[in-house]
Amino acid sequence: MVTPFGGDGSLNVDGARKLATHLVDNGSDGLVVAGTTGESPTLSHDEKLQLFEAIAGEVGDRAAVIAGTGSPDTAETIRLTKEVAQIGGIAAALVVTPYYSKPPQNGLLAHYRAVADESPLPLMLYDIPGRTGRRVEVETMVELAAHKNIVADKDAVGNASETAKLRAALDAAGHTDFEIYSGDDGMVLPHLAAGAVGIVSVCSHLIGVPIKNMVTAFEAGDVAGARKIYLQYQEFMSLIMGLTASPIPVKAAAGMIGLDVGEPRLPNVPATADESKKIRAALEKVGLL
Repeated sequence: MVTPFGGDGSLNVDGARKLATHLVDNGSDGLVVAGTTGESPTLSHDEKLQLFEAIAGEVGDRAAVIAGTGSPDTAETIRLTKEVAQIGGIAAALVVTPYYSKPPQNGLLAHYRAVADESPLPLMLYDIPGRTGRRVEVETMVELAAHKNIVADKDAVGNASETAKLRAALDAAGHTDFEIYSGDDGMVLPHLAAGAVGIVSVCSHLIGVPIKNMVTAFEAGDVAGARKIYLQYQEFMSLIMGLTASPIPVKAAAGMIGLDVGEPRLPNVPATADESKKIRAALEKVGLL
């Protein structure tokens, strides 16, 4: 979920509540709050808590609200996760791989185990090496899956064959209940085929119902139906995900279709005139404008 900001750059809590309701009304079973798309590095500790409390209060009885509590600092990640656990209606915490420090694999094991040991909430790990500079290797993920508090992985590695290797390794180790979620809209169907159970989606702001229908069709065994939806929107999803740094494209597109989300906070910037033209054309092509 993107984080709505006001014209002065301040946190728009009322806008966040309205957006949460819109997303749940349009196909989302859950919401990840203060993740990458939510511009978490630009949110203060207190702003995150405001968001989590507002959105859990708004839709926590209708959807799984997952709070992004990860940071490069293990101690801060633990502190925020424990505070979030005191908010009613939070289902889990999303914990991104510590970025900038680029810890070795044994450092990742120690980090995630420290957070999981202290967390009252189940954890979804967030493996996105393109942003963090460090992948959680398959062997490391399998070891982490043995922890009772580590229950899922948001897979943004970007390679469905690697997702398949991870699923096979987890199953071989007996971690069949550990869930993998696609973290890349443009790869959602290949990820489902490789063993993902759903997607933490950016494009759901715009095409939530088709994405929901695609996943539902695949899970029901209607692979042809799922493929038809995927091919209809794959080009659109790839543009929204890859035109420029996220969440610039999705925020621009959301504004064009009437969602009050505001502009990104620095160091991200609004879409350029050329980018906006491409986004508008893409929205028109899929019938959203």
